[in-house]
Amino acid sequence: MPETKKIVVNKVSDPADLEKVFAIRRQVFVVEQNCPPELEWEYEDESTHFLATVNGEPAGASRWRKTDKGYKLERFAVLEKFRGGVGKELVQAVLNDLPADADYIYMHAQLPAVSLYEKFGFQKTGPEFEEAGIRHFKMVRKNVGV
Repeated sequence: MPETKKIVVNKVSDPADLEKVFAIRRQVFVVEQNCPPELEWEYEDESTHFLATVNGEPAGASRWRKTDKGYKLERFAVLEKFRGGVGKELVQAVLNDLPADADYIYMHAQLPAVSLYEKFGFQKTGPEFEEAGIRHFKMVRKNVGV
């Protein structure tokens, strides 16, 4: 019988937990996707961070922050061995944490993740663009309440 995956997502601010978040992002964005490190580390202090664990082991990370446009969801990263379910839990946890008055919610989604975000009511807006050498679409959440 396959082992059951217990996925837990928590909002984190403790330095030890944030280091786990940053380690996951470093592995996914800087190592795997070859993003320049100087583009990866910005707006950390004004962001609300999340850490996903699978059976207690750090597995994924994400964050949201308020911008002059609205609420931006960012830095969704799942370690390769945990892909398949963790991303969905991260998106749900971030959406659940947004303030009740968050009426404009958006993100810059990497192409392979677009279909995941569409399941949560996000829609592509505008043309495809490149950010840190990776193809993205801007996505906005249209039908809040999904």
